[in-house]
Amino acid sequence: MERPIIEEVLEKYNKYDFDKFTAYDVEKALSKDTIDERDFAALLSPVAINYLEQMAQKAKKETRRQFGNIITLFTPLYIANYCVNNCVYCGFNCKNNINRAKLTMEEIEEEYKAIAKTGLKEILLLTGESKYHSSVEYIGEAVELAKKYFSTIGIEVYPMDADEYEYIHKKGADFVSVYQETYNTVKYDEVHLSGPKKVFDYRFNAQERALMGGMRGVGFGALLGLDNFRKDAFAAGLHASLIQKKYPQAEISFSVPRLRPYINNYENNSKDVHEPQLLQVMCALRLFLPFAGMTISTRERQGFRDNVIGMVATKISAGVSVGVGGHAEEEKGDEQFEISDPRTVDEVISSIKCHGLQPVFTDYVRV
Repeated sequence: MERPIIEEVLEKYNKYDFDKFTAYDVEKALSKDTIDERDFAALLSPVAINYLEQMAQKAKKETRRQFGNIITLFTPLYIANYCVNNCVYCGFNCKNNINRAKLTMEEIEEEYKAIAKTGLKEILLLTGESKYHSSVEYIGEAVELAKKYFSTIGIEVYPMDADEYEYIHKKGADFVSVYQETYNTVKYDEVHLSGPKKVFDYRFNAQERALMGGMRGVGFGALLGLDNFRKDAFAAGLHASLIQKKYPQAEISFSVPRLRPYINNYENNSKDVHEPQLLQVMCALRLFLPFAGMTISTRERQGFRDNVIGMVATKISAGVSVGVGGHAEEEKGDEQFEISDPRTVDEVISSIKCHGLQPVFTDYVRV
C-alpha cells in the first residue's frame, strides 16, 4: 500500500536538526550535480549562509540551464476579500475590521480589460477563503470570463475537492497555488484559531486533488517567518518533490512569501528571515528541484526582486494591487498585506531588459 505523502513529509520534517550540519555537509552538497533531501537540508542550515555566494552562482547556472534567460510576467487580481478563517497573521482575518468587498462579473471584466491593456497574458485570481461569498461557481465564472483576455489563468483561493477543481479546470484554469503557511502541526493549530483552514490535512492534500482534477500545475510554499523557516522551506520542497514523483506530468512551482504588515497589525514582520536567508531558501530550492518555477512577489523590495530574477526566480508580478480590484478603478476592498514594490508593468519590463533578460507574457497558447 502506497504511503501517504503527508506522513512522509511530517516524519522527515521532524527528522533533521539543522544546527548539526557542518561546513563539510554543505561543501559535499555543492559538489554534486544532483542533490538529495539530506543535501537540501544541509543547504538550508545556518552554516550554509557562509556559502551563499557559491550557492547563488550554482543556482544561477541551473536556472539558466533549465529556463534560459526568460522571465514570465503576471499580475494577481483579488476579486473578493471575504474570509471565514481566523488566522492571526493575515489581513483578511474574519475578526479584522476591514472593508470587505466582492467584484461583480461586470467589475471583473473591467479589471481584465485594464490589465490586458498592459500586455500581460497571465493572471492569478485570488479570493479570501469564504465559500459562501466566493462560491465555486463564482470563481468558475470569473475564470471563464478571463479566457477572453488571458492565455494562462491561475487561482489562489480556498482548497477544493477534486471534482470542484475539475470544474474550475474545465472553465479554463491552468494552475492552483495553495500555501501550507507552516508544516509545524502544533504551530498551525495555534495560528489558525477557527474556520475551515484549521484542518491541516485537507489543506496539505489540496495540490494532489488539483492534479486529480486535471490542473496543469500546482504551486507550493510556506509563509516564511511564521515558524522555523528552515524546517518549513524544507517541508515545502519535500512536499513538492513527492508530488512531482507521483505526478510526473505536473508543473511544479514555488512562491517564497515572508510575513508582511497589514491593516491593524503593522508590526507583523518576518524578523528572523532577512534577505540573505530568503535568498538561501530560494537557492536551496532551485538546486533541489531544478525544473520548478519560482515566483518572487511584491512582498519584497524592488532591489531584491531585480537581483533574484534570472538567478533563481523565473516569474515576477507587476502592476500589482492587493486590495479588491484596483486596476480599472479605486480598490473596492482593503488589501491583504502591504506591498514593497509598486512598479508598473512597463517599469518591471524595463528592469528585466536592463538585466539582460527577456520578458515573456505567456508560455502557453490556448487552443
